[in-house]
Amino acid sequence: MDIKINRFQHLGIPVADLVRSAAFYNGLGFENVMASEFDMNNDKGLVAMMQRGDMIVEIYQLPAPLLNDIKARRDGHIDHIAFDVDDIDATFQTLKQNGYQLAEPAPVFLPFWHNGCRYFNIIGPDGERLEFNQIL
Repeated sequence: MDIKINRFQHLGIPVADLVRSAAFYNGLGFENVMASEFDMNNDKGLVAMMQRGDMIVEIYQLPAPLLNDIKARRDGHIDHIAFDVDDIDATFQTLKQNGYQLAEPAPVFLPFWHNGCRYFNIIGPDGERLEFNQIL
């Protein structure tokens, strides 16, 4: 199997309070380079991409009905690792043809960055999520 992964793209972390977490990462030298809303279960969540140099940490706050899941945790939780790819459709087809467990039926568009992005996840052997993402 031959898929082209350019680099590690970002690390996603669910947070209970996006404003508080953005301030925390800002204090560590990360800059909020993109903020947006996203739809989930007919409700709105919040997301911010915090960047320092070539490192990006995605912090996101789930919609209010799902926030208790995060607040109940005693420790932090890393949700996914994302890889930058040049051709999301070719990557999706290659992983599908090679039997990887896909979390989405097709790449998903999000109105992030300047022109949006498309992504999908695969599920690893211990339930971890690996995201493949193409910034458009």
